[in-house]
Amino acid sequence: MTGKCEAFGLNSRRASIRAIVALAAALLMPQMVHAQSYPNRPVRLVLSFGPGGVADVTARIVTEKLGEKLGQRFVIENMPGAGGINAARAVLSSPADGYTLALLSNGTAISVSLFKNLRFNPVTDFVPVSSMGYFDFILVTQAGSPYRTLADVIKAAQEKPGGLNVGTINVGSTQNLSAQLFKSTASVDVTIVPFRSSPDVLIALLRGDIQMAIENYTAVQSHISGKAVTAVSSSGLVRTSFLPDVPTVKEAGGGDFEARSWNAIFAPRGTPPEVIKTLNIALRDVLDTPDLKKRALELGIEARASTPEEIAQRLKDDIEKWAKVIERAGIEKQ
Repeated sequence: MTGKCEAFGLNSRRASIRAIVALAAALLMPQMVHAQSYPNRPVRLVLSFGPGGVADVTARIVTEKLGEKLGQRFVIENMPGAGGINAARAVLSSPADGYTLALLSNGTAISVSLFKNLRFNPVTDFVPVSSMGYFDFILVTQAGSPYRTLADVIKAAQEKPGGLNVGTINVGSTQNLSAQLFKSTASVDVTIVPFRSSPDVLIALLRGDIQMAIENYTAVQSHISGKAVTAVSSSGLVRTSFLPDVPTVKEAGGGDFEARSWNAIFAPRGTPPEVIKTLNIALRDVLDTPDLKKRALELGIEARASTPEEIAQRLKDDIEKWAKVIERAGIEKQ
């Protein structure tokens, strides 16, 4: 009798184990099938930037190759404005299945501290896939002006506090906050003058209304090659490949300064890990192709993939960094 009871108990435990294994397999099966078939329809990438800008053109170049790699079309949807709130909400209100993705950037990190009610948390509401590209800013002066180097600018600013004007695009932009950061790291008092657009900044510089400007490489490239402006520094930790002879701000005596823009693909929280892995592997292959790198370089972009962990950390670091700059500058939240 005892032997029968033990056998019954053993069989019962085996049946329980088989049931658990079967349940686990059933739960995993949809994810496995999803990963194996992903993507089986077009994928939407939502941008908080308008068409024609650096972010938009970069995204189109990358997704064109990505579509070829994965055998499905990637569709760009532009939702500019509102600090990226509308674009982020559109992605977060979509199913977390990998078919609606977001392009987040350093601008997203800035928005966390710049807006009173962002209505989403980029760190907890999204999961990172990979970076797409990075780019530095260029500090330029008018050719023929007394400010031939960044050291000249710093010296003049120290001799006449508040007497030099530095032009950037609108308040709260990365260029604008980079100017605020420069004031702090270089220990200078300059007047930061915001303009509505990059062409407005360049016109003011050429007219002599401002003594230095901080802009994207693409915005100043033709003026540098045409010798209308002088590149006195770049904003990264190492010299930009576009202007290898131009020192960084730190090299030129501007203190512990670093400011870079970046673009990256994120997905809504809850997106299957297998989908994130598929996208990351494909992006690594695509961003390493010579023709794409060449096209990106023409836009002033260093095309480079990352691990999800790397771009997640960059987002967190930039949120903390720009929050301090915004607070120190006394910029009012929108």
